[in-house]
Formats: sequence, structure tokens, C-alpha cells
Amino acid sequence: MLRRLKLLVVLLTVSLVLAGCNRVGLAYRNLDVIIPWTLNDYLDMNGGQKSWFNDTLKDHLAWHCTTQLPGYLDWLDRLQQMVDSDQVTDAALQTRTLEAKQAIAEVAREITPSAIQLLQGLDDQQVKDMNDALAKDLRKRQDEYLKPPLAQQIKERAERMSKRLDTWMGPLSASQQNRVTAWSIALGDQNQQWIGNRAHWQEQFIDAVQQRHSADFPQKIKQLLVERESLWTPEYRTAYAQTESAARSLIVDVMAESTVRQRLKLTQKIDSVRSDFKELKCLKAATN
Repeated sequence: MLRRLKLLVVLLTVSLVLAGCNRVGLAYRNLDVIIPWTLNDYLDMNGGQKSWFNDTLKDHLAWHCTTQLPGYLDWLDRLQQMVDSDQVTDAALQTRTLEAKQAIAEVAREITPSAIQLLQGLDDQQVKDMNDALAKDLRKRQDEYLKPPLAQQIKERAERMSKRLDTWMGPLSASQQNRVTAWSIALGDQNQQWIGNRAHWQEQFIDAVQQRHSADFPQKIKQLLVERESLWTPEYRTAYAQTESAARSLIVDVMAESTVRQRLKLTQKIDSVRSDFKELKCLKAATN
């Protein structure tokens, strides 16, 4: 429910650009099908809730498509200008990251009233089932990211990053791969802080939903969805800042060693995402 109750915060924002989806437009046009289906992983909605949710989702999709996507095209233009001008610097990446966070926050603010309404309408059994599903999801993540020895965690983290970079740039050189390995080693036991913070968020979320009829419930959910950073554990707050800085440094170094072919593929990927966005009917209608 963690990622589903954010509704569009991840699925409909910059993560669409960065997730490596080959056909953004296709994925976007089918979110009205994908989101309710995956929501059932955490919440079994009754007929009335499903009908309301589907109508509300369509409204949010229309709002997002017509008001937010044009800004993503501008963001992609700025990203490509960085690549074309060989200005992939720490400062430039900080700016792009801040813009992405602002876009995510805008969507979070838009959908939070709907999330509040949905949660307030849950019955006790639905809350129990959701709590059980969240606990199961957390255990699965703990098994995957915390149980393996630290050396294996580091190895798997490097492999995930290499795969993401390969999607956007093509195969890495030996030197670039070594830099990815060094990045992963430097993060150490970051998985511990990440999963710990996730557990902390889920605990506060379930506690809030169990008191969903209280007067301060809307404010609690707003803080959980829109002002998430205010609820981070001190350990994760420190780890997150370090992780974000390390990621920027990695990208700067990998791009500094990039070949003409890698930069060309990156530009082509950005162009592909831009084209997918431009093909969406809402953008065409907005420009007519």
C-alpha cells in the first residue's frame, strides 16, 4: 500500500522518465488499468469503492496529463542540454533533482484529498487486511535486501545500478564498472537505513489509518504523503543525503568517461521519452 497509496506520486511523475520504460506513452495510457489492479495487492476494495476510485483516477490522470506533462518536456530539454553541452555537473544534477522533487510534491498535493477520502471509507477488516499485506511486503523486502551478507548486498546493488545505466547508455567500460562497484561499496549498509525508515513510515501510516475518523486524520495523511521527509528517522535522513550525493558523483564520473556511442544512446533515450510524451492525446489537445 505504501507505493500504491501515493497513487500517482511515483507512477505519474519523473519516475516515468527515469524508470527505463521503453514506451512511456503506452504505460501512461494504461495506468487506469494498471493502478487498480496493483492496488488489490494491498487493499481489497468493494464495488462502490472501485467505482469511485476508477472515476477519481481518471480525473487525476486528466489533470496530470494536461497540467504536469508539459513541464516534464521542458525538464527533458534541460536534461538533454546538459548532455549535449557536456555540463553534467554536480550542481546541474542538484538542480534537476530539485525540479523532480517539486514535480513529485505537486502530484502528492493533488491526490492527497482523494487518498484521505478512500482511507476514511475503509472498514475495520480492510484496514486489518491492508496492515497484513504491508507487513508481508516489508518482510519480503527485509529478506531480499537485509538478510544477505553485506558483501552480497553490495554486489547486488552494483548490479542493479549497472543494469539501469546500461538501459540508458549501453554497456559500461571496465573503468565505469569499477566506479559503480566503488559507489556501491561506499554506501555500505545503506539498505538497513532504507528498510528501517520504510518500516517506520508503515507503522505511522497504519496507526493513522486506525484512527481514520479522528479530526486530525487529514493532516496526518498529508504529512505522510506530502511531507514525508519530516517523518524520516534521523539515521535515514543522514543516509539519504549521503546516498543522493554519492549518486550524483557517480553519474558525473560515469559521464566524464562516456564514449560518443554512449552519449548518443543517452540522447536517443531522452528523445524517445520526449516523443512518447508528445504523442499523448492530452498534450495534442492542449496545443490545438
